[in-house]
Amino acid sequence: MERRTFLRGAVVGGSVAAFGGSLWHGVASAAPAQPGAGPYGALRSADANGILLPAGFSSRVVARSGQNVSGTSYKWHSAPDGGACFADGSGWIYVSNSEVSPSGGAGAVRFSSTGAITGAYRILSSTRNNCAGGATPWNTWLSCEEVDRGYVYETDPWGVKAAVRRDAMGRFKHEAAAADPVRQVVYLTEDVSDGCFYRFRPTTWGDLSSGTLEVARMGSGTSGTVTWAVVPDPSGATATRNQVSGAKRFNGGEGCYYADDTCWFTTKGDNRVWQYNAVTQALELAYDDSLVTGGGAPLTGVDNVTGASSGDLYVAEDGGSMEICLITPDDVVAPFLRISGQSSSEITGPAFSPDGRRLYFSSQRGTSGSSSGGITYEVTGPFRA
Repeated sequence: MERRTFLRGAVVGGSVAAFGGSLWHGVASAAPAQPGAGPYGALRSADANGILLPAGFSSRVVARSGQNVSGTSYKWHSAPDGGACFADGSGWIYVSNSEVSPSGGAGAVRFSSTGAITGAYRILSSTRNNCAGGATPWNTWLSCEEVDRGYVYETDPWGVKAAVRRDAMGRFKHEAAAADPVRQVVYLTEDVSDGCFYRFRPTTWGDLSSGTLEVARMGSGTSGTVTWAVVPDPSGATATRNQVSGAKRFNGGEGCYYADDTCWFTTKGDNRVWQYNAVTQALELAYDDSLVTGGGAPLTGVDNVTGASSGDLYVAEDGGSMEICLITPDDVVAPFLRISGQSSSEITGPAFSPDGRRLYFSSQRGTSGSSSGGITYEVTGPFRA
């Protein structure tokens, strides 16, 4: 069964709805994705922004670290990282983390219905190494600290309400979060070489102030049935990953994305994209660069991930060829874009505007290779529905 079945109708970016539709009952595991021709064709020569794109697509620079966002007095933050889009009337907001310490946090850019920038502002301050995160169905942004015993902060994309630290979601080296409104849990990844895959079950859905942190358990293989065990002490006085016997280990958890009963997440240490079927509680590989046949792997350094309503997954590279690659519903992996001249950077924060017509992302260290050289981009073009 094709992945498009599961992502069709998903709201891309900030809001995640509860979806019906077909499930994976009784479907055999498919082989991980293999290289092939992408749906948009070959990449053209680099444009004026140094980005190689397929025909029909164009890019623009939205913001640069240390410089005022166009038309505003807000200086864009250093080391832009994880991001998401939120509907804002007829326009939208793109939020972006800042992966620096001690003054990380997150900022936001507001757009009109035409894509014009109408504002920019801070939504979280005085936190550390805010790497990835995730949007909630109630339109907040979970900003995750990638430090030992780091926290999750729930923030307001509009910058009106004060950010709130969500201690119950556990203290560990947080990376990304993805909300599952059907099972009413939030999936969480951990960026260490022997990290775990978690889910947080709030006492009341929509309120993250209390609840239960659970860790995935499974055999040593790359596919199988997952069970969930309660983490006794989410405060992390003893590392959360070491509290439950048999917890499944993952080599450097990175991006995390949920749509229609499936959670995809990446592990950078072994260049894998995993897919967790929340209905059958089965885990398997969607991509593994060591299993690519017939030549070099097009996707390495897997990191942040997002999805489109077409069923395509967009996976950003940390290193590699500085590409965002897509994995199609029929399990073909191919480059969608490449950033040239920025080999000392990484691509972060891919997220689609609510209408799916614009893709936002950042080069965390830009051409300088420094956190102060970050660049945030927008790509527009004929994205397939």
